[in-house]
Amino acid sequence: MGGKDINIYLEEKKEFIDQCLAEILRAYPKYPRVIHDAMEYTVMAGGKRIRPILFLATAEMLETGIEKSLGKIGCTLELVHTYSLIHDDLPALDNDDMRRNQPTCHIAYDEATAILTGNALLSLAFEVTADYGQEHNCPGKALALVGELARASGVEGMMGGQVLDLWAEGREISGEEIEEINNRKTGALIKAAVRMGGLVRGASHEQMNKLSKYGESLGHGFQIADDMLDLQGDSEKMGKSSGMDQARNKATYPLRFGAAKAMQRANDLYHDSLAALDSFGEEAVILRELSRLLIFRER
Repeated sequence: MGGKDINIYLEEKKEFIDQCLAEILRAYPKYPRVIHDAMEYTVMAGGKRIRPILFLATAEMLETGIEKSLGKIGCTLELVHTYSLIHDDLPALDNDDMRRNQPTCHIAYDEATAILTGNALLSLAFEVTADYGQEHNCPGKALALVGELARASGVEGMMGGQVLDLWAEGREISGEEIEEINNRKTGALIKAAVRMGGLVRGASHEQMNKLSKYGESLGHGFQIADDMLDLQGDSEKMGKSSGMDQARNKATYPLRFGAAKAMQRANDLYHDSLAALDSFGEEAVILRELSRLLIFRER
């Protein structure tokens, strides 16, 4: 990190990703106007851009320098993440009316528009990845990135995790089942972010395995932190409603095992994520700092 403060690093990378997202959306067809407006409304509403930053940090760890084309690949993770938030907030799922300190997409527009906006963002993520392969004459790399993103967002990953999360509401389930939900619902896209960073830099099989372990540990720890914030956090600081998990009798680690045990599990996962980075040496300083910030965050 060369002595640069991690918060400055996050600010700079967020600004870079925001610029890339704006460029992608500017190039998107403006008609039908309502869809373009809704996409811009949700994507550019803010957010920490954690997943694209994890992608960029991994790529930089393996090889110095980040070009605009890699920024756009990082944006595909944010497009998929934003799609998931739009659908998450719908009345049929979590029925939330605030996200990133503004009304959710179905409140600002309507349910049909929100569903279609989410679908458009998911499709756009794969379009951007395919364009990268064509523009840089790397079809094999683009195909690998598409596969990674598809698995992370599909039944094996985020979508499957959402199904399990809904099924588990009001049920007494085991810690292993909660971990499976966390690993799919949240962990899969975080794991994909670091693996995609490895793929664009041609990481070895051994390096990819280490990145997978890091992503899995961080993803699960991140979800526990998120669940703790829902239980104890401030809605205004978080930009979304708190206390919703308890109201819906969700199957989360803090609600199932208590705050103390949840924090101990998060701490164990933090150390697991650090151990996965041992072989990368000092070059992994940013990923280590990101683990600390994301697992022990206050909002």
